[in-house]
Amino acid sequence: MMILGKIDRYLKATSMAPTRFGREAVRDPRLVHDLRRGREPGARMIARIEAYIAQSDVR
Repeated sequence: MMILGKIDRYLKATSMAPTRFGREAVRDPRLVHDLRRGREPGARMIARIEAYIAQSDVR
């Protein structure tokens, strides 16, 4: 999954906990856990995640 790869790179680059990322990006602390277990995010959620990552300028 492409978005999960982007999230994992962001988490590694920032040393951020997955729960914090989910909470701050989309108000869902279980986001990363659920994505790793097969959850398929919708287009709006993907856009919110990508916007969150882009605003921090970490890639």
